[in-house]
Amino acid sequence: MATNASRADKTLNDAVSAGIETDLSRLFAPRAVALVGATDHPTSFGGRVFRQMLNFGYPGKIYPVNPRAREIHGLACYSNLKDVPETPDHVGIIVSTERVFDILNDCAGRGVPFATVYSSGFAETGTDEGRERQAKLVAFARASGMRIMGPNCNGVINFVDAFAMTSTGAISGPRRPAGNVGVVSQSGGLGQINIMWRAQEAGLGISYEASCGNEADLDTLDFVRFMLRSDTTDVVLLAVEGIKDGAKLKDVAREAAEREKPIVVLKFGRSEAGSRAAASHTGAVAGADDIYDAAFRQYGLIRVNECNELYEMAIFLRKRRWPKGRRAASVAATGGNIVQIADVGTSLGISWADYAPETQAALGALMPGYGKVLNPTDMTSLATGDSAVFRRALNTIAGDPNIDMMSPIFASIARKDIELGAEFVSQCEKPAAMLWVGGCTDAPAFSAKNLVESGVPVYRDALPCLRAARAAMDFGELVAAHKAGTPVPVRPAGVDMQAARAKLHAAGGRLTEREAKQLLGDYGFPITRERLATSPDQAVVHARELGARVALKIDSADIQHKTEAGAVRLGLQGDQAVRQGYMDVISAAQRHAPHARINGVLVQEMAPHGIEMMLGIVRDPVFGPVVAVGLGGIYVEVLRDISYRIAPVAYDQAEAMLRELRGFKLLEGVRGTAPRDIDSVLDLIVRLSWFAGDFRDEVAEMDINPLVVLERGSGARVVDALIVRA
Repeated sequence: MATNASRADKTLNDAVSAGIETDLSRLFAPRAVALVGATDHPTSFGGRVFRQMLNFGYPGKIYPVNPRAREIHGLACYSNLKDVPETPDHVGIIVSTERVFDILNDCAGRGVPFATVYSSGFAETGTDEGRERQAKLVAFARASGMRIMGPNCNGVINFVDAFAMTSTGAISGPRRPAGNVGVVSQSGGLGQINIMWRAQEAGLGISYEASCGNEADLDTLDFVRFMLRSDTTDVVLLAVEGIKDGAKLKDVAREAAEREKPIVVLKFGRSEAGSRAAASHTGAVAGADDIYDAAFRQYGLIRVNECNELYEMAIFLRKRRWPKGRRAASVAATGGNIVQIADVGTSLGISWADYAPETQAALGALMPGYGKVLNPTDMTSLATGDSAVFRRALNTIAGDPNIDMMSPIFASIARKDIELGAEFVSQCEKPAAMLWVGGCTDAPAFSAKNLVESGVPVYRDALPCLRAARAAMDFGELVAAHKAGTPVPVRPAGVDMQAARAKLHAAGGRLTEREAKQLLGDYGFPITRERLATSPDQAVVHARELGARVALKIDSADIQHKTEAGAVRLGLQGDQAVRQGYMDVISAAQRHAPHARINGVLVQEMAPHGIEMMLGIVRDPVFGPVVAVGLGGIYVEVLRDISYRIAPVAYDQAEAMLRELRGFKLLEGVRGTAPRDIDSVLDLIVRLSWFAGDFRDEVAEMDINPLVVLERGSGARVVDALIVRA
């Protein structure tokens, strides 16, 4: 059975790498559709799907297929697909698992381009039989050329063309108007209830929704790509447990930047159950979610943590207005709201810039006696009851060259004042989002939903408002970088890949620290001077050659973590200390691993004093080689101050990695300490990323720990390294 499962997994992986791309227009808007398994039973799955299709107002031809019925809801029913009078563009399949392939063969015989398999009993069961069945489904799709949605899915909803082939009750009742927000989810319940329905309740209009299920053939990214290319979709909300193809995600994200249509993603399944055991420190601390987080950041996807954040982001992002920088302004008539929005914005990395002198002067005229006007701006009672003053202040701030976006706060309970705010953010020459924290006593039915429905980006709380603003700033930077030409990773000079590959092959299975560092030397890494000693006397000779103080380490591929084995001695000086140290290291290694193969003891120069860092790589099954950088030494697993990127890495990405670290200020120099050689670290990150890519099939994990970073201009030293073969 294990062999069968492996074969099934290989078939599935081959399908992922096939890279097939298809226009899904006729899946979402078929001219004719057949539903195999349609019934008139109101509670059956086939009955619900068929009824929703009819109630949604689909204008095309509908052919129910069921051998036990002659008519369903007034439409002629066919005993099998072969009897349907025309070839449907899209066939829905709601039959027992055992009958799915019979129906698919009928589809192929009719030349049907798209099928949706709602039936379960495939890979989601977790059984070998289910995986084999899904592998067979993939093979069928590849052989026939038919594109298949599902299995175990809940279909699609097209608000633009009034087509729905789904069982969800979220579309019961009058059809809601279409909008410019697309929704894609692996889970039907999550996508159609938690996201789509709640987004509509918030006032957003949906263009398309797809609940993809097992993704045997068509996957979430196929549906995201379709929506990005649609003229009726301006932002895509994506909810996934995982992605099958990291390279495809990168391509789709690039297209999103080109089209200036952001993708907001909710990745669920963060638990440690998704991480794997690993031999290296990098592997142990790099959970699957860490790598997803890095990929989303690197490729420009906007990640959120809750379903409500998805549609809250869309309220602003659907306008596709990108701030030119991170300088925001806010103004309110209540001081408490100003303090709160200032705190929230600062915590999100938003800058509250000082107003330009001309803005200060104009606001000073509106607020005499207040001295310097601060941003965010508290207009207190001056604006209360005088909307004209508030309007002039808004327009003055909007014209300030130091301000990139606006987020004014309205606490008024009068509808006319709320409409003033809506008019301002809609007409503002800069991106703007309105924060409405009050009510509306003179029109109780008037709500934020009314404003969102009319296209106004309005929020009731500061955090979702400014989270969306921060996302717009991030995506605006991505769009600008894309237009300017995103830097392409360039292979650094001084790399001898052939020499490194020869050393790797000569080393055989596991590598010792010495062998790992020799490989790094071929990639231009500065390694510590060291010699291998096979006797106490030879260790003394090497120590004299290397300098006053040395370190001794066991040299054995069977002992990966030398410190834990007690097989390391540091700062030894003098012949007697070195001789005794050699014997102590050998004894400790033999006690720790009696059967380990020991080559001798590595005599190594003591590295100069510096800041210890960790560089590493891990091979991810979705994204391939991943580069990690963080604080080093024994603290890497405790502090977890680590940043990741998918290899290869350009210099600007390497710099972003460093700046993400909480400990970055240590490199810049704090409390009188000298700045460290940051440029050297950037160079080594780039070099390591190329090493990771060049040896993606041979190296599973790697650690440089510690990398000692010296003062600016003095470089860095690789003190220890570990390579885990694939």
